[in-house]
Amino acid sequence: MTSQPIETDLQPSRTVAVVTLGCARNEVDSEELAGRLADGGWVLVEDAGDADVAVVNTCGFVEQAKKDSIDALLEASDLKENGRTQKVVAVGCLAERYGKELADQLPEADAVLGFDSYTDMSSHLRAILAGSTPEAHTPGDRRRLLPLSPVDRQAASTGVALPGHGADAVHHGVAQVPDLPEGVAPDSGPRVVRRRLDGRPWAPLKIASGCDRRCAFCAIPAFRGSFVSRRPADVLAEARWLVDQGVREVFLVSENSTSYGKDLGDLRLLESLVESLGEVEGLPRIRVSYLQPAEIRPGLIETLLAVPTVVPYFDISFQHASEPVLRRMRRFGSTEAFLALVEQIRAIRPDAGIRSNVIVGFPGETEDDVAELERFLTAARLDVVGVFGYSDEDGTEAEGYADKVDEDVVAERVARVQSLVDELMAQRAEERVGSVVEVLVESVERADGDSAGDTDAGADAEVEVQGVGGEVEVVGRSPFQGPDVDGVTLLSYADGATLPRVGDLVRATVVASEGVDLVAEPVAEPLSAEPPTQQIPEPLEPGAER
Repeated sequence: MTSQPIETDLQPSRTVAVVTLGCARNEVDSEELAGRLADGGWVLVEDAGDADVAVVNTCGFVEQAKKDSIDALLEASDLKENGRTQKVVAVGCLAERYGKELADQLPEADAVLGFDSYTDMSSHLRAILAGSTPEAHTPGDRRRLLPLSPVDRQAASTGVALPGHGADAVHHGVAQVPDLPEGVAPDSGPRVVRRRLDGRPWAPLKIASGCDRRCAFCAIPAFRGSFVSRRPADVLAEARWLVDQGVREVFLVSENSTSYGKDLGDLRLLESLVESLGEVEGLPRIRVSYLQPAEIRPGLIETLLAVPTVVPYFDISFQHASEPVLRRMRRFGSTEAFLALVEQIRAIRPDAGIRSNVIVGFPGETEDDVAELERFLTAARLDVVGVFGYSDEDGTEAEGYADKVDEDVVAERVARVQSLVDELMAQRAEERVGSVVEVLVESVERADGDSAGDTDAGADAEVEVQGVGGEVEVVGRSPFQGPDVDGVTLLSYADGATLPRVGDLVRATVVASEGVDLVAEPVAEPLSAEPPTQQIPEPLEPGAER
């Protein structure tokens, strides 16, 4: 993707590629960086090999993510030997978390820039291209940058870098940068400095940053800082802007969405926000991510299931189910409490999707604890479960725990729990056979990977299937399937049928399941304004066949 630069009389245009690793929150940060760079006269390109500067937005969450980020930086550095690329710059969580240490250990990166550099990234990159080598920052606990009391944070946060919040980039009045390229921002009102880096029909939308929880295994609060909500007006302005870019589903992201509004004096602000988003014209889907079970209130469940455009999807961070393990994790809950929460949701919407992640092998975990986790998972029958083996994270409380579980035991427990959840997830998908779902089309491709005609959202051209069945693959997501990490729905079209376009919503009957994925056949009747309510058949016992 290439964008036209803003012409300036000061410096020639340069090209930059933003490479993103990690979570959807990082994707928002990358698109904000892209918007800032476009404002600064840079031409955005998709391929790092076509860029003067490759900016790698790293992930620093767990060990594997760190390795992936290092590999991406080394791969980008290799481009300097043959091609246009001159400089490679590391940004993002790994850069913020390790700073100077990362710069010293990775000389292949020409600069390691922390969050405080984001607002003036254009100037930093121009200086780096000119031969400057900025000194990497010394990392610190970013929670100390803001007051302990949440109600004091909004005023204090004006001088703190909050990636993805549009700080110093959202203005009320005339935009500061004249003659903005089409698609960067409106001329007046809340100005969104963000540039889409892909053509997907969904987009993450950040509602907050940071976290006030003190989970013993998690380092995120130290390098992302204390919890700070974005103001609803700015979130709504960005949602409308995304709709103007062709987005059909916004995915509300943060480190802890259930805390939204606590620093703005309103603990029900998430409910109010989704109600307001539900009134945004041209936005048929809203999805909320990362809910803390200890903070989920009955009113929130009711609101999320009452707003017609909010999909019945609950991304809940259970992490474990054994009370002793949860207490050592500095978390709250139990099997019974979590099952009661699941029941509250399904009592209103039996078809609601519920996903979670669990950590196996936490220090002090016993076989009885694993059995309790398995009991919960079997009873809860979640749609998707990510299973992770515990590993020490620098600077966390659990790093200092003495009763570590042997690595081979952790691996065995991961395999054991993964096998169980694979079976349970496949059964949950099978239970949806026969139901009618609304599918957001994300790709229309031939078996050889070529686009099957004009697949841009909003395109007027009709596309017909060419050749025999199976040559065209139409992939989308049902309401209970989150982007990237959950299953997909494969739409089956007869030879000669008219295909949908990317971004279309298609009503279809589920006819089969393949693991967590569904296979569905489109139905003729038009979409209803109300989401279909399906009844899930009685669950299967583990090991049973329907």
